[in-house]
Amino acid sequence: MAEFRMPSLGADMEHGKVVEWLVKPGDYVHKGDLVAAVDTDKTVMDIESFQEGVVAEFLVDIGDTVDVGTPIARITATPAELPQPPLTSGPLSPDARSPLEAREPTPAHPGAGAGHEEPVVKASPPVRHLAHTLGVDVGRITGSGPGGEVVRADVERAAAASVTPAAPQEAPTPEAPEAPAPAEARRVRSSPLARRLAAELGVDLQDVNGTGPGGAVTEDDVLSAVPPRGRPPREQVTEKPAEAPPSEAQLPEPTHEAAEEAPQRKRPTAAGGKAESLRQAVGALMSRSKKEIPHYYLSTTLDLAAAMAWMQAANQQRPVTSRLVPSALLLKATALAAKEVPDMNGFFTKGTFHPSNEVHLGVAVALRHGGLVAPALHEADTLSLDELMDQLRDLVGRARAGRLQRAEMADPTITVTNLGDLGVESVYGVIYPPQVAMVGFGKVLEQPWAHNGMLGIRHTAIATLSADHRVSDGLRGGRFLARIDELLQAPEHL
Repeated sequence: MAEFRMPSLGADMEHGKVVEWLVKPGDYVHKGDLVAAVDTDKTVMDIESFQEGVVAEFLVDIGDTVDVGTPIARITATPAELPQPPLTSGPLSPDARSPLEAREPTPAHPGAGAGHEEPVVKASPPVRHLAHTLGVDVGRITGSGPGGEVVRADVERAAAASVTPAAPQEAPTPEAPEAPAPAEARRVRSSPLARRLAAELGVDLQDVNGTGPGGAVTEDDVLSAVPPRGRPPREQVTEKPAEAPPSEAQLPEPTHEAAEEAPQRKRPTAAGGKAESLRQAVGALMSRSKKEIPHYYLSTTLDLAAAMAWMQAANQQRPVTSRLVPSALLLKATALAAKEVPDMNGFFTKGTFHPSNEVHLGVAVALRHGGLVAPALHEADTLSLDELMDQLRDLVGRARAGRLQRAEMADPTITVTNLGDLGVESVYGVIYPPQVAMVGFGKVLEQPWAHNGMLGIRHTAIATLSADHRVSDGLRGGRFLARIDELLQAPEHL
């Protein structure tokens, strides 16, 4: 029997809180399947199983905060390893079976019975998590992917089909609204973060219109459902008038801040408190980084004339939804340069630098309620620009919805921050330990540029490098930035 322990989801993580179990005792999990949602000081993220087997029992309850490395569940290799009930003189009744046996699913094929293994459903961990969020059983879906694999579109179709209106003859009688609906019918599809936020703000998910896939309720849907005065939807307006500041009644037209005053008072643990704890965690890590890592800094101005001209020509042949942005070219050039200059790509631990064979590019993402996280684009150097754009959109969306996975937070080998969209012309980042380099990009500008004795206007951007002097020096750092610039001169090869 193996113990599933609270994993480390970052160099600065010391503990985590289980906010949702994505499996139940008796479920069979594969390596990589998502098993729980964990709240760290930074964000809520999903953690996957490191072994394959049957979930025997949970060792912590939802809401428990435990240290990294603490056992939180037990997973058996086979059902036979579960404790068996004592033998009786007669045959076991259905109620006397073990909990696992009672939960065994009915064979998927009519002819399946004893001696037949349950068919293995092919689906990636993100697809399994989407199915869980939408309340869809992947075992009942016919996959349309290669080899019958269940893909995202299959899950979304199944979710849409499950909410198809009932036939007219099945419409409830006038007395039906008074009768409680079955538990399954009352279930509201929602993300773990949305459920947690709804509980903290007193919002009933039954009253929220979901805008996510298949009608799932998202964090934004919950926030939109908070009444102007911050009261729970079913709460009667019986509060004493004295509770409202007298000045509010004199305002001819309440400001946005006044309208949101009550939600902000109720939201310290959901929004304000989460942002504050995130800032504290990031601040503590950056303080440690500045104390322990001997930083050196370099900057260069990138010539983006060729890159922008190629991108604009390429976008004319593309639909609006799939057009490229400058950030995609900058990220891809950084990943390729990191592959060629390994001193910038890896981890410094226990007094030794360990270069990485893969480039997992961390991308700084600003969260809605403040703070930021830097999840990884895995093997970014091998992705095409279109693949990189698609994965970047997905990563940013899940980061802001609190649905990141453990590997995305623990794996980055080098991190990029880009503040160009905020008008910042240059940014010097602080290295995220145990990484050894941080790259910053500023705003893409049109500037005078002298070339071969001729003066003209070109697109440029300032690239900066913060690097660990224990691993590299200005010479290697300069070559790294120069290689990024060289790669951008031939954007068609990115």
